[in-house]
Amino acid sequence: QVQLVESGGGLVQAGGSLRLSCAASGRTVSNFGMGWFRQAPGKERESVAAINWTGEYTYYADSVKGRFTISRDNAKNTVYLQMSSLKPEDTAVYYCAATRASRYATGQSAWYDYWGQGTQVTVSS
Repeated sequence: QVQLVESGGGLVQAGGSLRLSCAASGRTVSNFGMGWFRQAPGKERESVAAINWTGEYTYYADSVKGRFTISRDNAKNTVYLQMSSLKPEDTAVYYCAATRASRYATGQSAWYDYWGQGTQVTVSS
């Protein structure tokens, strides 16, 4: 089993930055693909970014390209999401997820096997 715990969410003004962390426990996720998803009130969950197990391949939703960066530190069993130039429409609960499909950086939520509980990000205008 893999347990994922997100942290780093909070309230930030538009144009600001936040860095989310996702710490894994239970087993190493160094051979897992990892992803970030978000869900805003009244909306469906959507993919944000993903990274394969080596960090060689990444995926970004069009809405965050150029503003968000996903990275991983396998030695720390942790994945990060650096968010910059934040907009009010980025407000959502952000979830970290892990997939055994480790060679891919996929935004397809159905591929993911483990999910965290989420961390709230609120961007004020």
